[in-house]
Amino acid sequence: MSDGTMHLLDPAPFGRILPAMVTPMTADGSVDYEAAQALARHLVADGADGLVVNGTTGESPVTHMDEKVALVKAVKEVVDVPVISGAGSNDTAHTVRMVEQTQEAGADAVLVVMPYYSRPSQEGIVGHYKAVNEVAEKPIIVYDVPGRTGLKVSIETYDRLAELDHVKAVKDATGDLAAAVEKQQRTGLAWYSGDDGLFLPFLSIGAVGIISVIAHAAANPMRRLVEAFDSGDIATARRLANQLAPLVHSLNGDGYQAVMAKAACKIKGYIPDTTMRLPNIGPNADQLAKAEAGIRAAGLL
Repeated sequence: MSDGTMHLLDPAPFGRILPAMVTPMTADGSVDYEAAQALARHLVADGADGLVVNGTTGESPVTHMDEKVALVKAVKEVVDVPVISGAGSNDTAHTVRMVEQTQEAGADAVLVVMPYYSRPSQEGIVGHYKAVNEVAEKPIIVYDVPGRTGLKVSIETYDRLAELDHVKAVKDATGDLAAAVEKQQRTGLAWYSGDDGLFLPFLSIGAVGIISVIAHAAANPMRRLVEAFDSGDIATARRLANQLAPLVHSLNGDGYQAVMAKAACKIKGYIPDTTMRLPNIGPNADQLAKAEAGIRAAGLL
């Protein structure tokens, strides 16, 4: 039964504001699960209605399978929102194992990046996701990020991925709004923006939410932005997007999103330590100052 309120957005199966959560570590580089639980609680209290763990921003290339599984379990213990686990690799067999183990640990969905570096054909991309689909029991979110994978995925390939019964959504970090319109309409998949700076434009072409870096510091205004858009208050949504622009630039502008996300969490008081594993190096004084300036400019400190 309708409540009579106008809604512009389709339902969001995994939430609308999903921080791509950093993985807190102690000074010796061990995963700090207690700090991860505290961070997850902070983010949800601030407005996040879903969380992504074990993604690139969570340093997934340098955390190990047992750590990924333990992180899913730890975060699931303390929040009541969907917890999506990154489970992607350029090795299909390894991806399959990650999907099996993270969903067994309790992940509500898995985020599976297009196979990177090896530059497979379109047929190889489909084969990769077919192998994942065969072992999946939870929904699969396809992650398309050509800046990291080197892949251009055709619309026809998207058609084939959408036929897989566990593929339910896409995290689109292509920056290609025109293609996103056609892909979303042809496939009917739930579309999530993968770019903070394109959040509002993606909502306008059919996205239901965002998997975000700046949501570490800005989940509350981002939640208000999406609610304003959904109710038809485009002026408020535009004002909030403009308010957040300095934060988008400060955390994403240099391309070190994982580093700057940890800097933002430290500035906000959400994590005690900014240690990272090589090849990433935790934020230096200039990066911490840049994160703080962006947070202040967005009115969030």
